[in-house]
Amino acid sequence: MSIKLGVLISGSGTNLQALIDAIAAGRLDASIELVVSSRPSAYGLKRAEAAGIQTLTLSKEIYADPMVADEVIATELRRAGVDYVLMAGYMRMVHDPILASFPNRVVNIHPALLPSFKGAHAIQDAFDCGVKVTGVTVHFANSDYDCGPIIAQRPVEVEEGWTVDQLEARIHEVEHQLYPRVAQLLAEGRVHVREDGHVVIDQA
Repeated sequence: MSIKLGVLISGSGTNLQALIDAIAAGRLDASIELVVSSRPSAYGLKRAEAAGIQTLTLSKEIYADPMVADEVIATELRRAGVDYVLMAGYMRMVHDPILASFPNRVVNIHPALLPSFKGAHAIQDAFDCGVKVTGVTVHFANSDYDCGPIIAQRPVEVEEGWTVDQLEARIHEVEHQLYPRVAQLLAEGRVHVREDGHVVIDQA
């Protein structure tokens, strides 16, 4: 079953590109109907435009009231007929207007193994702590920042002598593999959230 995606970005859009590439290669049975950027300068907008995807950019004035901004975004996502909302380097928290419109259908990717290293500086924080293993988490977003039900995780071993930039590059490699795979699980209808908040994935 093909699903319709909305993607929220703030920056370079490399995870957006990974999704676009997976769709083009036939590995992801989906279409991206709308890309929403919190920043007009986000390079990810150019990626979306190159792929012929409709974009929406909100001004700082609208974002001054996060609830108003999310109401606008939710309205446009509904208008686009989106099934799932994927946050891809989106540096703002999503609020009730979006969460209520897409219950258990707003997905985020985080560059650490949650619940460790929440927040915007997860890669640097993990590096500074000297962890030997960190990784990537894909989870459903909810009203608690970086706390929603976990769908998938992939570990990344921190090799001796790595710089934080080398760790970041490896984290992004894993993100670009994992996010399209999780999106495909969603397309296949195999991801379910139980009443206890845990995610179960039907076996193929």
